[in-house]
Amino acid sequence: MVDFNGDDRDAIAVVLAEIALKAGPAVMEEYACAAQSRAKADGSPVTLADHRAEAIIVERLAALAPGIAVVAEEAAAAGDTPIVGRRFFLVDPLDGTREFIARNGEFTVNIALIEDGRPIAGAVYAPAVAKIWFAGRRAFMARAETGARLADPGDWRGLKTRAAPERLTALASRSHCDPDTESFLARLSVAERVSAGSSIKFCVVAEGQADVYPRFAPTMEWDTAAGDAVLRAAGGAVLQLDGAPLVYGKAAQSFRNGGFVCWGDPRRVEALFGAAASRPPWFTNAR
Repeated sequence: MVDFNGDDRDAIAVVLAEIALKAGPAVMEEYACAAQSRAKADGSPVTLADHRAEAIIVERLAALAPGIAVVAEEAAAAGDTPIVGRRFFLVDPLDGTREFIARNGEFTVNIALIEDGRPIAGAVYAPAVAKIWFAGRRAFMARAETGARLADPGDWRGLKTRAAPERLTALASRSHCDPDTESFLARLSVAERVSAGSSIKFCVVAEGQADVYPRFAPTMEWDTAAGDAVLRAAGGAVLQLDGAPLVYGKAAQSFRNGGFVCWGDPRRVEALFGAAASRPPWFTNAR
């Protein structure tokens, strides 16, 4: 049995991937019957798929790592947020609920383990496209049909971000683009811009298929942690507005993130904008 308090991050990532896969059938059952949604207090949508997947994941984590707190989206929305220690789990049982409702397949199941503010292992499962990304010290992608077990290691593909070309491929949120994102992208030499939903965007950068993904609209830590783990392990970076890595465990802020930018090639940041300062020049107009 894997030790969730140990140092074998790759083994932890494999178990997180296996747990995410177990939530897949419940999500896809609701997807198949066009599950109805309702609005939460913050106005964001929630479906029965969110609740079913979260129950499966939380129950499994409690059985395997009973001493580690779990911060899960729907429980937090209901006011149930545990006190977290150095290590804790972040769970988004259905990231991209709007994409789920729109039935475009761009939704994911997300689980991450945080240590001292950093995501040290994570899994992102996109059941509608039958792909799972997972990472500890190394990052991988595998095919993952609904209800299937995690593929054998020989069928995993290792992930590494690419060296950024002169003209970048940029990702933008399909449902949450805003003027700050437009202003930021206008400063870059962008050859292609692609819209996508959910934490799949982190994974596309990790696969070396895109170079930058800015996000200035609000997010929560469970939205980003698993994708962040995959991208970091693949050689990328997720930077806050002050140029520092995105951090986790912000309980005093109810686990809300500020704006951030995902980079596949962190060296390109300094090449484009100079060394990071207290507020890098590439965020001059960002709020």
